[in-house]
Amino acid sequence: MSKIKIEQTSLTLPDLSLVMLIGASGSGKSTFAHRLFKPTEIVSSDICRGLISDDENNQDVSADAFELARFIAGKRLKAGLLTVVDATNVKMEARKDWIDLAREHNVPVVAIVMNMPDAVCFERNDVRTDRQVARHVIVNQLSQLRRSLKYLVKDGIRRVLQLDSVEIADNIIAIEREKRATNKKDENGPFDIIGDVHGCYDELCALLEKLGYQVDKENAAIIAAPSAVRSNGETVTRKPVFVGDLVDRGPASPQVLRMVMNIVKNGQGLAVPGNHDAKLVKYLIGRNVQLRHGLEKTAEQLSVESDEFKEEVKAFIDGMVSHYVLDDGKLVVAHAGLREHMHGRMSGAVREFCLYGETTGEIDEFGLPVRYNWAQEYNSRTTVVYGHTPVPAAQWLNNTIDIDTGCVFGGALTALRYPEREIVAVPAKEQYAVPSRPIGFRENNILTPQQQADEVLDINEFIGTNYLAPRYGHTVAIREENSIAALEVMSRFGVNPKWMIYLPPTMSPAETSSLGSLLEHPAEGFRFYESQGVKQVICEEKHMGSRAIVIVCKDEDTALTRFGVKGEGKGVVYTRTGRAFFNEEAQEQAFIDRVNDALIKSGFYEKMETDWVCLDAELMPWSAKARQLLRFQYAATGAAATNALSDVVAALQQSVSNGMPAQALLELYSTKNEQAEKFRTAYRQYCWPVNSLDDYKLAPFHIMATEGKTYFDQTNEWHMNTIAEVCAADEGMLLATPYRLVEIGDAASEQAAIDWWTSLTAAGGEGMVIKPQTFFSQDDKDIIQPAVKIRGSEYLRIIYGPEYDTPANITRLRPRKLSRKRWLALREYALGLEALHLFTEKAPLQQVHKYVFGILALESEPIDPRL
Repeated sequence: MSKIKIEQTSLTLPDLSLVMLIGASGSGKSTFAHRLFKPTEIVSSDICRGLISDDENNQDVSADAFELARFIAGKRLKAGLLTVVDATNVKMEARKDWIDLAREHNVPVVAIVMNMPDAVCFERNDVRTDRQVARHVIVNQLSQLRRSLKYLVKDGIRRVLQLDSVEIADNIIAIEREKRATNKKDENGPFDIIGDVHGCYDELCALLEKLGYQVDKENAAIIAAPSAVRSNGETVTRKPVFVGDLVDRGPASPQVLRMVMNIVKNGQGLAVPGNHDAKLVKYLIGRNVQLRHGLEKTAEQLSVESDEFKEEVKAFIDGMVSHYVLDDGKLVVAHAGLREHMHGRMSGAVREFCLYGETTGEIDEFGLPVRYNWAQEYNSRTTVVYGHTPVPAAQWLNNTIDIDTGCVFGGALTALRYPEREIVAVPAKEQYAVPSRPIGFRENNILTPQQQADEVLDINEFIGTNYLAPRYGHTVAIREENSIAALEVMSRFGVNPKWMIYLPPTMSPAETSSLGSLLEHPAEGFRFYESQGVKQVICEEKHMGSRAIVIVCKDEDTALTRFGVKGEGKGVVYTRTGRAFFNEEAQEQAFIDRVNDALIKSGFYEKMETDWVCLDAELMPWSAKARQLLRFQYAATGAAATNALSDVVAALQQSVSNGMPAQALLELYSTKNEQAEKFRTAYRQYCWPVNSLDDYKLAPFHIMATEGKTYFDQTNEWHMNTIAEVCAADEGMLLATPYRLVEIGDAASEQAAIDWWTSLTAAGGEGMVIKPQTFFSQDDKDIIQPAVKIRGSEYLRIIYGPEYDTPANITRLRPRKLSRKRWLALREYALGLEALHLFTEKAPLQQVHKYVFGILALESEPIDPRL
């Protein structure tokens, strides 16, 4: 217990803790709290009484009030927020409830005891106008408080701060918040996270050198560390981070300790303790521990070391923090891993988990505890890197990775480069110890642990209302009714979900044109992007086909190792709603083989350092996918209209020839007949027979992702030119999309693109798509509307009907509302980018699918489909 002195002006508290105010009525707890804490940080029993009964003095609702206070406090602690409990808390049972809550959330309890003189409490109570407490109640509270003082620490309160007078309390003018030792969020790396060393000093030096460090092996020190360049151009120095178990079993534990201690002492890196390290400390301080599991070797090796060195080792390991939260909370390093609700917390339970992991309470056939694989249930965007359990090879599972690859058992010493997520390893020089249980149990599995976990997704992640927070754009709400529709599509009609790593966004037209009978014109597209601050755009010919996502793997082994798909060929082609484009698998795989051959011939795989690619494309003809729509909607309408109208026109012509006053009707229906013929001509341009693969035309326009990389940092022109190289390898089926670059504000540049669009549409083409040259705004902080479409007048006849361009109809159609369509396009775009980022980062499929599923759900939004 710490008694605060009169000269002290501040109190120091852990930045995440449950602060329990303890004091009798009239001691000044509430006044003290509201003076020094945020109003939102204070959970008051009196206020909770008022919330429940409209009367803060109503003692009849105390039980419900405390239940509400506990609920609020629990939610705050779960969110990682300091919480102040404003209640008397003089009874042991009341304090116990708050202490249990703090333990539940792995946060420390701090007590601020307002131990005021009796007279002060009585006087303040007498002058209160809101409520008064009977004097005998205050007497009892003061008595309970003073009897409790010597037990507070024993009850589990980590820090007790006692204020014994009004002067001392009034003199406190600030609360200093003590940063948790686990919190290193401001360290953003890059890091080289190194697995369990276990005394393998030679291998440690070899690994550090392979990672680019200059090592002074004789003096166990790093002379120089490699540098890296961040995306903003800043050059930074890499840091090694050790996951613990530095000692035992291996040949040179003291040298490993010297190296790591020097690295940490010099600020060159970080280390967390392992269970073997913790046991070594117990041995060094004289505890009764068994010299087994390799500790006997470390003890022998340390026996020739100086007492001074042993003291340094003891102090170093004893001062190690259970785990670290790094890189703005995106990375956690802990020896045995850590569940999400424990990240950044400091408690005995957290330290125990970090050192030993979680066990089932059972003993296996080797006499060892059966470990519970917590990573199978992990579901967080925070990456956890750990060791403790030796595995044949480091593999990702639910955004966690075990990098203990059993070096001391003859395996390898492994490091994870972060944020690159690159595995670097050196083989063990020899087998120094025999493992207690076999570690090769995963080698014969066909699927990786992550792919096995991805076999079944948790439906609870996809039902109800969900809020998705992509790294670009804003949070997107997915409504429950839309989720239901998307769930049915994805589960009943979609391709194998393991292929579905991306869905493209919808596309909005430009503002409505005011030129003659046109609804859309390039000038409005240029003005739109000019209003967004875009200086250069690319205009691409809009093909007369269907949007298609094409995923191609170099071979079937890649389909298995990267997508977890076996026996379904080398790839897939699906529509923008996730349905298979081809009805027959053999035809689809023949198509994929053609694309794959072009990728191989063009050297794409070598150039991009990948063995798979995801392409966003247009697949033609439209009739190949929309045959039923054309036959029963467009063709039926066109045939009925032209047959009926031609008869009407013939009859009216005969009537006019006979002198009947039907000239006006004849002109009206002649125009209608011409419009119907134009309608038939328009949709027929999108149809041609498909008898072989050469009858298909695939026009890719975006390289969405390859192994470990997305391409949103490249310009749209780069995409066009890179894809053109692939298309040149198979011009029979692949089509390089024609395009024009336009300088916004340059009249000649804009007019040249307008003239090109006019010639395209006059020849029956659909029109063009205008895209910003770059995917992001100039400061790279936000996405830009990905594209606007400018469709020609004859194509719009298919969309709006044969007679849409009559003056009356054009006037009616011009007030199109585009804001919701653009809102939808931006949100779907942000979700799609996030899904691809997550997949290339090897995130669990469940996380990827949250965003893909979100796009599919947004497609159920009630927006005019003609836009």
